[in-house]
Amino acid sequence: MNRRVVITGMGVVAPNGNGLEAYEAALRAGVSGIRHIPLLQELKFGCTVAGVPPDADALAGTYFDEDDLLAMNSNQRFGCIAAVDAWTDAGFERPEHGDDHVYWEAGAVIGTGVGGLDTAGEKLVPMTDAGRVRRMGSTIVEQIMGSGVSARVSGMLALGNQVTSNSSACSTGAEAIVGGYERIKNGLADRMLCGGSEGSSHYIWAGFDAMRVLARKFNDEPEKASRPLSATAAGFIPGSGAAILHLESLENAEQRGARIYAELLGGSLNCGGHRQGGSMTAPNQTSVRRCIREAVANAGITSDEIDAINGHLTATVADPREVASWAAALECTPETLPLITSTKSMIGHGLGAAGAMESVACLLMLQGGFVHPSINCEDVHAEIEPYAASIPQQVVEMPELRTIIKAGFGFGDVNVCVVFRKWSD
Repeated sequence: MNRRVVITGMGVVAPNGNGLEAYEAALRAGVSGIRHIPLLQELKFGCTVAGVPPDADALAGTYFDEDDLLAMNSNQRFGCIAAVDAWTDAGFERPEHGDDHVYWEAGAVIGTGVGGLDTAGEKLVPMTDAGRVRRMGSTIVEQIMGSGVSARVSGMLALGNQVTSNSSACSTGAEAIVGGYERIKNGLADRMLCGGSEGSSHYIWAGFDAMRVLARKFNDEPEKASRPLSATAAGFIPGSGAAILHLESLENAEQRGARIYAELLGGSLNCGGHRQGGSMTAPNQTSVRRCIREAVANAGITSDEIDAINGHLTATVADPREVASWAAALECTPETLPLITSTKSMIGHGLGAAGAMESVACLLMLQGGFVHPSINCEDVHAEIEPYAASIPQQVVEMPELRTIIKAGFGFGDVNVCVVFRKWSD
């Protein structure tokens, strides 16, 4: 089979806005969700700022009862909120606890980069070392297992098709979307909830701080700390949150009269094999370019149909190489490169959730006819300067916006690229 796949629902929990309306408003206005985290300063982190969804605990309390809350860490709470919102946004009611119906046609691919490390650090390791194993409680495994978030979502929404969690570092969220797309395209499911989630925890961020890849120079100005494409970029800012897309076959969506946001035209996944400059922490630019080209080909379009690029763009030394790879892969000159923007400039790097949160940003831009700014790059990096005209410093109203390409490049030299097109009857 070769079914067309559309997006009929979305949910997002992000550092600069929870829910689609708040998130879109923040993206349009260039509002940063990066703020000072006192605990990081107390623990002597070099980077003491991060992107954390605001009022997340209070929000979770409006979605889940006390028993559910006690059984979930922040990663699962974020993922479940986004999944419930995507489900209801697609036009379905949230099942009651006593409802025995199973949605055999619907499944989930919801990934995470690090998952339950906060639970391991705060509870599993110290209680085990203290000889208090029997005091850990019966939900400890549910919180630390890699598939905990997708499993939790499946129970809340009675999903009966494939339910799994992927993990491919920074490519995770977008990779999950490709996984669900392929399952629907091949006729194995009608609907899939796809995306990524990442919790807020110093245990998750500590390793990156030790690597010295987090920005340390803007702790006193959190909103200026995430600086993709900038000459003064000093490393990425850790982020957290979740985003889920409700993917559906076009046939199924039309049969039930669903509102359609966009069509997922195609995507591509590959790995650079840790060769030709690629490594555990650096991308092989040849594989990056292959991934972009293959996504365009898989989408059945030509590169000149792309109106905007939502890059991986982390505010590290990889940014100039990434821009060069976009230009090479799409066969663009500095004068013809489409608008290119970094959502991470406002929300930080959400690790396993990044590609999903940024995909929701792409879909909101398509729906609203705008390209959000890439903030904090008024001093464009010298190697990127030839492409400066393609980098929006303020929101660009673009009613003709039709096709966006989104990519993610993760630790392990893994790459993902997806192409979205605004829906039109």
